[in-house]
Amino acid sequence: MRTGARPTAHPAPVDPARWPDVAAPPASSPPRTAVAAAVVRHALRGLPLRARFADGTELGRGGPVLHIHRPDAFHARIGRSGLIGFGESYMAGEWDAPDPVAVLTVLAAHAADLVPAPLQRLRGLWAPRRPAARRNTPTGSRANISHHYDLSNDLFALFLDETLSYSSAVFRGLPATWDLLADAQRRKIDRLLDLAAVGDGSRVLEIGTGWGELAIRAAARGARVTTLTLSREQRELALERVAAAGLADRVDVELRDYREARGSYDAVVSVEMIEAVGAEFWPTYFRTLDARLAPGGRAALQAITMPHDRMLASSSTHTWIQKYIFPGGLLPSVEAIAGTVREHTGLTVARRDAYGPHYAETLRLWRERFTERADEVAALAFDDTFRRMWTFYLAYSEAGFRSGYLDVQQYLLTKEDTPR
Repeated sequence: MRTGARPTAHPAPVDPARWPDVAAPPASSPPRTAVAAAVVRHALRGLPLRARFADGTELGRGGPVLHIHRPDAFHARIGRSGLIGFGESYMAGEWDAPDPVAVLTVLAAHAADLVPAPLQRLRGLWAPRRPAARRNTPTGSRANISHHYDLSNDLFALFLDETLSYSSAVFRGLPATWDLLADAQRRKIDRLLDLAAVGDGSRVLEIGTGWGELAIRAAARGARVTTLTLSREQRELALERVAAAGLADRVDVELRDYREARGSYDAVVSVEMIEAVGAEFWPTYFRTLDARLAPGGRAALQAITMPHDRMLASSSTHTWIQKYIFPGGLLPSVEAIAGTVREHTGLTVARRDAYGPHYAETLRLWRERFTERADEVAALAFDDTFRRMWTFYLAYSEAGFRSGYLDVQQYLLTKEDTPR
């Protein structure tokens, strides 16, 4: 099918020194590019969207619009590096959409069957492999965390609410509005603290400080908190916020890996940190929770999860999110968490609650805020390619939750009163 005139993209020039893999499409053999083009067009024909190519060709069964401005570069990138190439093509301005979340939600909902089954079975041959340098060893984890969380406290403050919470909120109802976000973040934190039974006199270990809001609220309940982070920038601001709250005598903010934690605690709380652990170290992570909890203790976790079969299929491959946003990251499945807890600890999964739609709304509010404050992002010396990258990251993540491909869980893990 062919349509009429189409808009022309005019992306800002890409800095090749800062973005070498975005500045120009990678070399891809003609056969590989041709196969990619055939696979992409076959997939698009069956999807509920409208893919419009530069020559006026339109594919799809109707729905949100995807403009492919430079098909040759688009197909070459996908042929060379799959979904990494798809994301880089967006960063380069080779494709766009009036509503990227809607387009990405369609793609996420059909993620399991976008690539034909015979090619799926050959995934190991065509999918990029995860770099060994990104393993979450103690040294590797520091570098991986720094890549994202040490970007700039000022950047995160531009699109997060006053609590500086960078994880899913829990709203009273959906859809949500910006003015409700801070209270929804506090509700999320209080729910986790309630799960862990944190109160006056509790000894609390937090794995993953963020910018300190959970530690502050736990200390305000009368708890004594030790909170661990690998981000120097986060620690610096968290210390300032703890002091401003008048709780410096109740909170220790340590620049320390979770594997270096010592002591015994009544409660361990960890919010969306397991995603940065890596499958190789999930047993170590959960054994650490077990070792640090006193008999009768409780651990409250918040974790983003993905379907188990998709986790297994992608566990050894390199993704766009890992390359540009969270190096070393891997989302677990509910089954993987349950199996690791069962096989490597004496803990019991006592409760699990899912609320993925709340994360979709949280991400929407962050994305809209980030877009609204684009000039301020630019003033922090983040270029247009970075801003497109961050927009794609937030939209891609929101789409994952809107499609149901991703979910977010709150867990309660308990430990027997007496050691086994």
